[in-house]
Amino acid sequence: MINRRSFGKALGVGAGAAAVGLAGPASAADAAAVPTTTPAPGPATRTNPATRTAAHTTFPRIKQIKAGVLDVGYAELGPAHGPVVICLHGWPYDIHSYVDVAPLLAERGYRVIVPYLRGHGTTRFLSDRTFRNAQQSAIAVDVIALMDALKIHRAVLAGFDWGSRTADIVAALRPERCKALVSVSGYLVTDREANLKPLAPKAELAWWYQYYFSTERGRLAMEDKTLRHDLTRLVWDTVSPTWDFDDATFERTAAAFDNPDYAAVVVHNYCWRLSLADGERRYDGLEKLLAARPTIGVPAITLDAERDPFTAPGGGTSYRDRFTGPYEHRTLAGIGHNVPQEAPAAFAQAVVDADRL
Repeated sequence: MINRRSFGKALGVGAGAAAVGLAGPASAADAAAVPTTTPAPGPATRTNPATRTAAHTTFPRIKQIKAGVLDVGYAELGPAHGPVVICLHGWPYDIHSYVDVAPLLAERGYRVIVPYLRGHGTTRFLSDRTFRNAQQSAIAVDVIALMDALKIHRAVLAGFDWGSRTADIVAALRPERCKALVSVSGYLVTDREANLKPLAPKAELAWWYQYYFSTERGRLAMEDKTLRHDLTRLVWDTVSPTWDFDDATFERTAAAFDNPDYAAVVVHNYCWRLSLADGERRYDGLEKLLAARPTIGVPAITLDAERDPFTAPGGGTSYRDRFTGPYEHRTLAGIGHNVPQEAPAAFAQAVVDADRL
């Protein structure tokens, strides 16, 4: 476990400085998402068949709160004093990835918080002078700042894509703030040194947009509304090959990409991963801790999506050693990258089960 005092020092802030640091029948797709469980050493793990409720399309309303360097837009469902679950989306997605998950969890008594990440939806930077940084530690700092602003000390963190990475980081470096973890694709903390080495050609193909964004053409495409729309729709189609979503489902999410900082945030995230863009010095201490690939000791369930082109082979074995606490692994048959929206019942059940580990 990371020492809290050294962790705060790495941020360069005191315990009270919240602004900077981690301180202080419906669907055949969901019916197919029957999780298979890879046992971890110790007690037998559970297999939970997936069920799905009628699809929702919107959240009741979006709230705003100033937290750290952001004015964060977020949806909230469930009882105000219930145990908290924070659901974190990825790219190119938004809070609608959890539009069915959140009601399922609220019905179980959870207070569910679903924030727009920086550069998405109604989340805005408080200052025009703030660098539109999207390195991994900065986004994790955003989550802790949001928790502090909402006076949430501990929460179950659940995410996919950027959201998995962010939840993993908080769980690893600030375990006292993370009651339990659900992480799609397992351990996703970025290793920039490893990212300098080529992958197998098929794996590289799946990351085509990452390399596109490292060019001026890619940046311009992200700034052009029509090209951005078509590019992100193509990603949806290719990484979720079995998900029969309609145009309206995509358009509800695509509206979040009209955020004025969207292009800058997305391009910086992918360029930073490849060491083609610098981060900010104030996050150097955190990135140094993350470069050591810290283990995660909180109760955790990892989910692999069978049809996601980014799912590593081996049923979670490639990252099993990074999870040292109570643990289960599940593979969702027939499901692609956007796990919470493609298989909401299975995802919600994983949250409930992780909370009970």
